[in-house]
Amino acid sequence: MAIQMTRSRAVGQGGIVYALLLVAAFATIAPFYWEFVLSSRTTGDIAATPPPIWIGAALSQNYRTLIEYAPHFWRSMLNSGVIAVGSTAVTIFFSALGGYAFARYQFPFKEQLFWLLLLTMLIPSQLGLIPWYIEMTHFGWTNSFLPFIVPAVGNAFGTFWMRQYIASAIPHELFDAARIDGCGEFGTFWRIVLPLAAPAAGALAITSFIGGWNAFLGPLTLMSDPSMYTYPVALANLKGVHSTDTGALLVGSSIATLPMLLITIFGSRRIIDGLTAGALSGQ
Repeated sequence: MAIQMTRSRAVGQGGIVYALLLVAAFATIAPFYWEFVLSSRTTGDIAATPPPIWIGAALSQNYRTLIEYAPHFWRSMLNSGVIAVGSTAVTIFFSALGGYAFARYQFPFKEQLFWLLLLTMLIPSQLGLIPWYIEMTHFGWTNSFLPFIVPAVGNAFGTFWMRQYIASAIPHELFDAARIDGCGEFGTFWRIVLPLAAPAAGALAITSFIGGWNAFLGPLTLMSDPSMYTYPVALANLKGVHSTDTGALLVGSSIATLPMLLITIFGSRRIIDGLTAGALSGQ
């Protein structure tokens, strides 16, 4: 009897957990579904009460309106892709290189430099927007991708992230073995550290890509040529002074959301591995 009651209680608790997970999944998926539904409706339908919950027939018209008022929309998607991929590649390489140096070597003022690096994360990006704009203008980098790719060399969070993972998850004996086998310092980094730090690098790559893909304030400040806009800036320009075609705006938002959904779906395991592997290895 006691065993049966225990099993019944376990089944009941499991049912509650699954019910809560279903509610959470619905709450997560519903906004994206609704965005896709509204992107297929006219502005009048979107403003109706109650709002529509099924796909309409205005998708093609909204898309034509989007291309008419944002002729560089697909170019803006390409621009966002270049910034996201370029900044991600630079972030991964140099963050892993810096994290490896902080985790492996002893040098003067090491701890002070590391804490100084962390302190830069406390400064809001908006606070340095004007000095950054002046600096990029002085370099002649306006209307180019360089201001969003080159500064990724000194990504403070990425360096901290990779340093923590390398220090906890990669045994020091591997470095000694590589040196005995005649592997140089960069060879050790490239052949041993990077492959073993793949979980952390993968998680960092996903977060960096999402940040680059959604870049808005920086491109809005530096890009004056419409052909160089990123997709958030291109969508922002769809907002008219007196009116906004909400359907066209939502079509553009839906198209831009798809890559993020795919990356989240297929990269969620990598994010979890990056968050947990270092902690488990350090135990």
